[in-house]
Amino acid sequence: MCFHSQILKSAASLQTRFDADFPEANLFQPAIFNAFQYPSTPVIANNDPRKIKRFQWGLIPHWAKDDGIKKYTLNAREETIHEKPSFRSSVKQRCMILSDGFFEWQWLDSKGKQKQKYKVGLPENEVFGFAGLWSNWTNPDSGEVISTYTILTTAANPLMEKIHNTKKRMPIILHPDSEKNWLNGGNMVMQNDLLIAQPVT
Repeated sequence: MCFHSQILKSAASLQTRFDADFPEANLFQPAIFNAFQYPSTPVIANNDPRKIKRFQWGLIPHWAKDDGIKKYTLNAREETIHEKPSFRSSVKQRCMILSDGFFEWQWLDSKGKQKQKYKVGLPENEVFGFAGLWSNWTNPDSGEVISTYTILTTAANPLMEKIHNTKKRMPIILHPDSEKNWLNGGNMVMQNDLLIAQPVT
């Protein structure tokens, strides 16, 4: 799963890395994000792939009557997105969530009373894109249109099996050569096998 991520790079470096304009760069602050606070983070969506925008973490389907569903849609299992009502209507609305690391807690006992925190990312703290889906939802009370996203997860690789040793899941990190193909509706190529993990004290 993935509920805590970070992006500590500047807006300018994100624009250079992804060859995209960031119109709201002045509103962006490098930070560590907690999904359960439903933050707005930098995203590239397939309907405007030359721009970096800020979408809210926690996908709200266009048909939702309120935003309560978002606490259940922070992540989506890539194996079941075509089946789950929460994600079915968004499977063609692909995005990349920009990041340079995420955090996971390894259980040190069977009940999770003792845990070890790890920061996981690519060598040299390289920026990457999580594979995700997005949706626009109109608040029925205010009329405000809110853009939201979910991060796709897959079965853990050997490294993440040791760290996320309960559910054994991990977010999908796109290979740079696969990013445009993913946004254009093609198959994804992951670079999860390049991940490194560091204990956080």
